[in-house]
Amino acid sequence: MTAPLLRIEQVVPHRGAMLFVDRLLSCDADNVVVEADVRSDHLFADDLGVPAWVGIEYMAQAIAAWAGHEALQRGESVTLGFLLGTRRYECTRPHFAFGTTLRIEAHREIFGDNGVGMFSCRILDGAEEIAKANVSVFEPRNPGAFLEGHAP
Repeated sequence: MTAPLLRIEQVVPHRGAMLFVDRLLSCDADNVVVEADVRSDHLFADDLGVPAWVGIEYMAQAIAAWAGHEALQRGESVTLGFLLGTRRYECTRPHFAFGTTLRIEAHREIFGDNGVGMFSCRILDGAEEIAKANVSVFEPRNPGAFLEGHAP
């Protein structure tokens, strides 16, 4: 029997207005799929919807869901990670329309022992791929110490 999927709040450390993704659909050692509902109360919403550049953060939060899920599978706590950057972000729309449910997929290309990883990501509206990018992330062993400048 397959274990039930966790709630998004269990695997992503973001809270309140900074939590952009709504549901964890699937997760395994190399892949994660989440959904995000595009709402008019989104932190970055304007009159036309949510700007396309926010897609990078949707992708980053999908990766956060993967990292959180992996941590829980190892019996560890969900911790902070950091978006290092993106390569070749392309989006076919200037905005994500209100009322749209986006499907965000991330595939682990590499994740080193040093906490640096690269994921290929895409955003879909139904069956249509509307955005894609390679996203680099960093998950320090001790995020608190790292933020204080006490860890490599």
